[in-house]
Amino acid sequence: MAVKVYVVFYSTYGHVAKLAEEIKKGAASVEGVEVKIWQVPETLSDEVLGKMGAPPKTDAPIITPQELAEADGILFGFPTRFGMMAAQMKAFFDATGGLWQEQSLAGKPAGIFFSTGTQGGGQETTPLTAVTQLTHHGMVFVPVGYTFGAKMFGMDSVQGGSPYGAGTFAGDGSRWPTEVELEHAFHQGKYFAGIAKRLKGGSA
Repeated sequence: MAVKVYVVFYSTYGHVAKLAEEIKKGAASVEGVEVKIWQVPETLSDEVLGKMGAPPKTDAPIITPQELAEADGILFGFPTRFGMMAAQMKAFFDATGGLWQEQSLAGKPAGIFFSTGTQGGGQETTPLTAVTQLTHHGMVFVPVGYTFGAKMFGMDSVQGGSPYGAGTFAGDGSRWPTEVELEHAFHQGKYFAGIAKRLKGGSA
């Protein structure tokens, strides 16, 4: 039976969505892994999004909290708001009380990826503060660590991501994930899927 990996994200301007697609590709490259990409519900009105200059959403289906329980492993992606996850993703987590009560997500591996506006905008604090959500569900946090290798140490250009997960800098919105950042995302997806596969294979 295939290992089900869900990539669940929220993206306002498309930067996290871009990382999510690459993470999906990486996870799908692992034999025996089935990957599905989802987005969480938007909480802002179309009018507000229009004033913000936000582009149309991707065609990824909207996930419900209950559907999380179907996955063997989940990668969550979101932009930062003042060093923490965006309110849309927090609202989604707040709606998972039923899953928490039944401990439906306990023992499942989970990873995090993200986008920030600036270099000091939360490439570490955003995933670090998000770990509390996983902890209360009893999920197993799977950071990417330094498994991406030498490229994580590059100092010749601005580069998002951290040991917590793949990431990018959006700047004023005009900067898009670089080739290295997308490679990091692909690697995270592949690495995470391998862990999820081993965990499911070793289950009693």
